[in-house]
Amino acid sequence: MKMISKVYKFIPFLLVSLVLVSCSENYSRGEKVGTVIEFAQSGLIWDSWDGRLNLTQTGMNTAGEPFTFSLDNDRDDQQPLVDLLYQAQIEGWKIKIKYHKVMGWNWFGNRGRSDYFVDEVTILDKDFANPLKNMNGGRQGHVVDTIFVVIDKSQLKQKIKE
Repeated sequence: MKMISKVYKFIPFLLVSLVLVSCSENYSRGEKVGTVIEFAQSGLIWDSWDGRLNLTQTGMNTAGEPFTFSLDNDRDDQQPLVDLLYQAQIEGWKIKIKYHKVMGWNWFGNRGRSDYFVDEVTILDKDFANPLKNMNGGRQGHVVDTIFVVIDKSQLKQKIKE
């Protein structure tokens, strides 16, 4: 009976140890490319900078869910990243974000809303929103011709009856 009692006391210790050992600061690392569609500081207890990236693939926006990221509150060198991401959102720049994902180290959300934390930001294209500007040796694009199509419904009804 005493042996069973000791086992029951050991189980919570074993579970807590297992959870703490399974936590990882660098669960995964990666890169995402896109445009920042949301970037703001928010929080009730801990203010954090969080954002969403509209992913791009070969110059086109993907139809998937935006990538949610945070800036790590535990780091003190975040102000240059804040300034760069804020400017990228306003200007519509195409950027590359290098990030790492934590597993189990952000239980209370004190580091940020997301478990994906930005390590580095690279600007890929400052004129991503205006592709015509880079055509024709840097000249500004313009409209060459316009075509208007007028559909006469009475003509369509006659063709359907025939």
